[in-house]
Amino acid sequence: MEYKSFLIKYAEIGLKGKNRFRFEDALVTQMKYALEPIGEFEIRKESGRIFVETEQSYDCEEVVEGLSHVFGISGICPIAQDTVKEIESMGKLLGDHVEEEYPEKNFSFKVFVRRGDKRFPMTSMEAAAALGEIILERFPTLRVDVHEPEVALTVEIRERVYVYSREIPGPGGMPVGTNGSAMLLLSGGIDSPVAGYMIAKRGVRLHAVYFHAPPYTSERAKQKVVDLAKIVASYAGPITLHVVNFTDIQLEIYEKCPHDELTIIMRRYMMKIAEHFAREDGCMALITGESIGQVASQTIQSLLVTDNAAKMPVFRPCIGLDKNEIIAISEKIGTFETSILPYEDCCTIFVAKHPVTKPRLDVIRRSESKLKDTIKTLVDQAVETAEIIKIRAHE
Repeated sequence: MEYKSFLIKYAEIGLKGKNRFRFEDALVTQMKYALEPIGEFEIRKESGRIFVETEQSYDCEEVVEGLSHVFGISGICPIAQDTVKEIESMGKLLGDHVEEEYPEKNFSFKVFVRRGDKRFPMTSMEAAAALGEIILERFPTLRVDVHEPEVALTVEIRERVYVYSREIPGPGGMPVGTNGSAMLLLSGGIDSPVAGYMIAKRGVRLHAVYFHAPPYTSERAKQKVVDLAKIVASYAGPITLHVVNFTDIQLEIYEKCPHDELTIIMRRYMMKIAEHFAREDGCMALITGESIGQVASQTIQSLLVTDNAAKMPVFRPCIGLDKNEIIAISEKIGTFETSILPYEDCCTIFVAKHPVTKPRLDVIRRSESKLKDTIKTLVDQAVETAEIIKIRAHE
């Protein structure tokens, strides 16, 4: 069946009271972004519901796929609609829906009626019973089951009459942009794109920073990160990506600091640089993909020392997940196949054979003091020469 309209349901937004309109408006903005490459759609709000409508021909599954990337949507319902609020007309609309949507007419059903327009003369129960009779008369092979129906036929009586029987799950969460912005430390691995996705799902707009180390890392490694950012942007909206040349900083640390402390010290300078760009972009937090104990730099002691390098809060949504759980999310959102491409990023090139797992802050600071004559100049240069890429999912 070719649908021209979709009813969009939301969950958490409905709890926002007098501020709900602000969240609805943000949701509409994200929906427009998601549907932009598909065609022209009218999006309108009506009493706790949002409707997407068009007069164009389009691929229904493509529309559903686009909307399924929009945080804040809990359900997507392809609908048939009419302006006539009479029971016979509603019965015909509902019957036509059953005729086209269900080729095999051998299932149990129940009619649900939601009467948003209280001027309609019948109660919801009365309208449901009357519509059920019309459906049974038209399709004698169907049967009513009010307890566990195989198909729930829903009729909403509002400014218009809407009919649907499928509710495709949305991603849930909050519309992007309703909870500030944060800077994602994005690598070419599995974890950080998942972390960005999870924080964006809570309504946070993403910015990102990637640490590139030419010639030790190739342009393919950089392109891999850009591709990951595009996938995340299909959920999170446009992302500003800062590409930082980190080679000279890494080489300086490698030359002057103990090798078992390389990863921790590098991570600390990454945090400092990420925080610099976060403040420039108006972000209020940093995001990393770290999980406790996954590698040496992610022990509690290591995270404590790493966090000390930045003053902003650090969000780690993967902190309690194991690798299989993170991989499952990456497969669901479509980043996994790109993340496992064999292009090394700067972190994997300068890894110590036996990294320290329980670093002490005083010891790390003492090692960093060996960099005092050069590191500020190198950091300033890395910041000043950073490349800025505007990431949009549809380009």
